[in-house]
Amino acid sequence: MAASIISLSVLALLTIHCSFVNSSPISSVHQVNEKLFSANAAETVSRLHRLQQNKNVAKNVILFLGDGMSISTVAMARVYAGGVEKQLAFERFPYIGMSKTYNVDYQVPDSAGTVTAYLTGVKGNYGTIGVNAQVKAFDCQAELDNRTHTHSIAKWAMDAGKDAGFVTTTRVTHASPAGVYAHTANRDRENDNEVSKDGCDKDLVQDIAHQLVHGDTGKRLKVIMGGGRREFLHKDLDPETEKTGKRKDKRNLIDEWLNLAGEGENRTYVWNRDDLMAVDPKATDRLMGLFEPSHCVYNLNRIRDNLHQEPTLAEMVDKATDVLRKNENGFFLFVEGGLIDRGHHDTWARMALDETVEFSKAIQLAREKFPEEDTLIVVTSDHSHAVSFAGFPGRTDDIFGSAGTADDQLPYMTISYGNGLGFYDHVDAGVSRGRVDIRRLDTTQNEFRFPATLPLESETHGGEDVAVYASGPWSHLFTGSYEQNTIPHMMAYALCVGDGLTACK
Repeated sequence: MAASIISLSVLALLTIHCSFVNSSPISSVHQVNEKLFSANAAETVSRLHRLQQNKNVAKNVILFLGDGMSISTVAMARVYAGGVEKQLAFERFPYIGMSKTYNVDYQVPDSAGTVTAYLTGVKGNYGTIGVNAQVKAFDCQAELDNRTHTHSIAKWAMDAGKDAGFVTTTRVTHASPAGVYAHTANRDRENDNEVSKDGCDKDLVQDIAHQLVHGDTGKRLKVIMGGGRREFLHKDLDPETEKTGKRKDKRNLIDEWLNLAGEGENRTYVWNRDDLMAVDPKATDRLMGLFEPSHCVYNLNRIRDNLHQEPTLAEMVDKATDVLRKNENGFFLFVEGGLIDRGHHDTWARMALDETVEFSKAIQLAREKFPEEDTLIVVTSDHSHAVSFAGFPGRTDDIFGSAGTADDQLPYMTISYGNGLGFYDHVDAGVSRGRVDIRRLDTTQNEFRFPATLPLESETHGGEDVAVYASGPWSHLFTGSYEQNTIPHMMAYALCVGDGLTACK
């Protein structure tokens, strides 16, 4: 009886604190209220108890990939978004699992070997994309054997009569998006000049941009959006930015893509936000948007520098799904928040966390736009980073500030890296080689480099597992700990595509 009375009291608290119930987390203002903690626990248990497994066949699948979005990155992004008690959009998804990210030949992976796993269902070697582990990095000859090629779930979906596409904040030929359509022994072969540098035969080995326009999978994609104009153009051909093209073959692959239009097919190419927003999805059969010569700009710099001609990730996702949803059979969309990774590599934690919040906004838009009954949304990362969220900062302290005083009597920062360029800004170059006092540094700049233990030109990835969040049909499959290459097979199961086990078989 006592237990029942306690439960009723908790339920009463839930009713009284309606604003709390709607936004589960407990704010710092109320953290001393013991009853609110009890109410929070009861609401969580009640919500989990009410969960019903959705075993509908998925019409659509959207895979969101936060490149380099480690568990620590998610936790720090919460604080950046307003406090430790906050939740990013995908943290409200009902199911979560853990993915093991190693490559076949490396404990700590890169984005090429991992994209082969989470998009094609087969683990590969470091630096290779869309080929199995028989292909070693840089092996020009091995990648020519079609029997070594692995194909992405985007192809599986298109083979089943669905449409497919991708959106990224990196170059569309960069490692993660290339996993949708490319097969290569070297992720850096984004244009023909890079193929030549590898000593490969350009008549046999196709660069990644060429594969996107003319490859068996690339040429079938309905939506292509991100940066990377330079990979498609000769050095004098970019009409928006002079001499930024990288190609040596004097080809304009953007024009070639446009000229592939079939009879009555409307292909649209855009390079700025205004043109993207003006696209009529009903009148557009295929859409390509290349918004920068290289990667898209960081959101913080887009705001600071008034770069209004570059769309946000959420705006790109909105337009992409408008084009893809016209297929009554459904679609597969891959979305990469790639600048999370770029920020970490430069030890620009402020950039990385802001990009994580922007990534969350795009996910929220998609989840609100498509019903959970027929659209599976999966959110994960390809790998971790050597970034630490540590020390003893106060509950409401600035995540970009100090977490305490070290034994050398100097303050240390809440965020630090195991290695990277931040080493040079935080270690005194003098005889003492001691730490620089951070109170002498301007820590408010977007490009402020956070401290690193070891000097490296580019901060490295981390090897720990990453989280997988899921919402929609068969999302309950994405629980537990599993190999990263399991992810596309679980999505295919829900979507009823591919040659493996599916919900329809």
